[in-house]
Amino acid sequence: MTGRSSFAPARARRRDRRVYTRSHPVLFALLALGRRRAVTRVGGAVLVHGTEPYRQALTRIPLDRTADGTTGGAARRLSAGGTLFDQEGAGHRATRRAVADGLGAAGVERLRPVWRDVLDRRFAPLATGREVDLVPAARELAGATVRALLDAVGAPEDIASAAAGAAAAAVRDHLPGPRPPGTARAAAAATARLEALLAPVSGEAAGSALRAVLAVAAVNTTVAALPRAAAWCADAGFWDQAADDRLRPALVDELLRVIAPSPLLPRAAAADAELGGCPVRAGDRLLLVARHAVRAHDRLPDAHRPVPPAVARLVFGAGGHACPGARLALAQLDDVLAALAPHRPVVVRARVDRGAALPGWRSLTVRAADARPPLENR
Repeated sequence: MTGRSSFAPARARRRDRRVYTRSHPVLFALLALGRRRAVTRVGGAVLVHGTEPYRQALTRIPLDRTADGTTGGAARRLSAGGTLFDQEGAGHRATRRAVADGLGAAGVERLRPVWRDVLDRRFAPLATGREVDLVPAARELAGATVRALLDAVGAPEDIASAAAGAAAAAVRDHLPGPRPPGTARAAAAATARLEALLAPVSGEAAGSALRAVLAVAAVNTTVAALPRAAAWCADAGFWDQAADDRLRPALVDELLRVIAPSPLLPRAAAADAELGGCPVRAGDRLLLVARHAVRAHDRLPDAHRPVPPAVARLVFGAGGHACPGARLALAQLDDVLAALAPHRPVVVRARVDRGAALPGWRSLTVRAADARPPLENR
């Protein structure tokens, strides 16, 4: 690339950094701490930045999945029951099998018409020169998908709102930074509302804890990831790649890699071990920096020369506890980019969400690159 376009990816990265620096500044500072070393100890915490130590921490070190300050611990308090995050052995395998049908290849294809309908309706104004806020679109897409996946009674927007509220309250337990008073009460109230919305149409309420955790994970990662990916495409000039059916899968992997929707995975060691030459003691808090493990901080996305999938897919974790919704996330982003590409949207306005569980946009308004304002606005 030459000329102004050569600066486009750097411009895209600057915009994307704002979701950290303006909404989670303490988290961003922590992510930067010691990132030049693969593994760094800070008191009783071990920060893991390197690709292989990150993978080893998830696959070779025994982890306490119910400890305070971990994702599993937060999920257990959120759901008041066993979850995908904290189960082990036969219980974990049984739970994974219970959701495999809905999140496997066949399940994703059954769900695809649900979110494509949302995309067709939400993106239609782009063709007439109007602006579209991608965040409400992502929220409805996520809520509609969860509603269909779980055959739930709630409306998509209500499910998405409740899942976002539950996550925002619960996640303060394990992300760094101040914890406002009343967090536990807020989490309990949001969870109760969410579980009511997720009650199955059949009326059978078994598995409400698992349903709530699945909804929280699906909604919050989707709402964080999709607008950020679209902003990257708009700012970096990736719409030609997004329109190319052959290149788009690699672009999807690369965008999810640099976005790393869940940039930090908090875990706790259950036994003594070693990571990258750093001793780990039972009870140590492990802060696994997914963003650095996948090289999001120092390697720009490039669909023509992508990092190996084994590295890029670490944003979904690794081993038996890797995210079961990875296939769903990849398919949804692929369809979002394919739907937006013909319009080549540009970002008109962007506002960071300072209260969300994950770094993301509160609003991200786009319009087609060659759009003229509607007649009534001229």
